[in-house]
Amino acid sequence: MALFVIGDLHLSFGADKPMEIFGAHWDAHYDKIKEDWLEKVGAEDTVILPGDISWAISFEGAKIDLDWIEALPGRKIIFKGNHDYWWVSKSKMDRVFSQMEFVHNSFTTYEDVAICGTRGWICPGEDFTEADEKIYKREVLRLENSLKQAVKAGFEKIYGVLHFPPTNEKKERSGFTDLFESYGVKQVFYGHVHAKSNFKNALNGTFRSINYTLTSCDYLDFKLLQYAGEQDRKG
Repeated sequence: MALFVIGDLHLSFGADKPMEIFGAHWDAHYDKIKEDWLEKVGAEDTVILPGDISWAISFEGAKIDLDWIEALPGRKIIFKGNHDYWWVSKSKMDRVFSQMEFVHNSFTTYEDVAICGTRGWICPGEDFTEADEKIYKREVLRLENSLKQAVKAGFEKIYGVLHFPPTNEKKERSGFTDLFESYGVKQVFYGHVHAKSNFKNALNGTFRSINYTLTSCDYLDFKLLQYAGEQDRKG
């Protein structure tokens, strides 16, 4: 039962949002993802998707994209991204899809590991406004709630998931990194960062004893990242 991660699918089967405008490498990117997914993932495997799933602005509009994901092999764990305006109540989404789990103010599991996280937000730093601070604090509380639930349920091993990067542009500690540290998290996956010019500034590797891994699909060349475990990670 292998674990895979890929973020920022940015599907638009039901929306007029061609990703090719961001570069030729995005041309039919969903076909590249599907081909790699079918090659790697089996029915018993798990895939974590850290947000920005669909460009649709309603649940009904996103259903074609979500159906596309559900039809792929494996169990899917989905977190919310900043572009996922289609996101509705967890109970409604759970009623519609049987092969996908939507994590929001909650946690889920993979084998003996709790998968905890939230969307996140930009962290305090340059151009950080009062409006940003309000959202940031709310997302920190949501992460803490997710972590608390996992610990209360008896889990000792926890993986973290965010959509946004866990630090600001200077890679300074944040409420997110502090929580991951205090709960003994050893691995965190996140997305949101796109384009080669930004990849070099992304947090990848060990930061204050935790391994952080960028998983936006263009960074991964539209191939799923297989996570072999803490002992095999490469910073």
